[in-house]
Amino acid sequence: MEFSEAIRKCFSNYVTFTGRAARPEFWWFVLFVFLGNIVFGLLDRILFGPMMMRGGEASLLGSIFSLVVFLPSLAVLVRRLHDLDRTGWWALIMLIPLIGTLVLLFFTVQRGSPRGNRFGPPPLPPHQMPS
Repeated sequence: MEFSEAIRKCFSNYVTFTGRAARPEFWWFVLFVFLGNIVFGLLDRILFGPMMMRGGEASLLGSIFSLVVFLPSLAVLVRRLHDLDRTGWWALIMLIPLIGTLVLLFFTVQRGSPRGNRFGPPPLPPHQMPS
């Protein structure tokens, strides 16, 4: 799966919490969100300078970008957990500071179930499965 294909797929399934997502789809989308945050953070600095609100900096474009990618990010995380034959409720573990993030990181780097599971068939054909 290519970068643009993964982004397109995540946005076309932006509220689809069923099915499975392969590692490349998930990690390409994570990279897209990371790069988008950097770009919009820089654009905010260039266009608006440091805007202060209640002791912290405000980021107008970055905030809009974060709102746009919130649901697609959550949906692809749930589908990635489904690929590991885990329920999407595991996503709530990120509410536990540090430990939750590390657990989710551990889950998302693992190889998905090579065969169909209770959440559906494998997201990629066998010849495209990453090793």
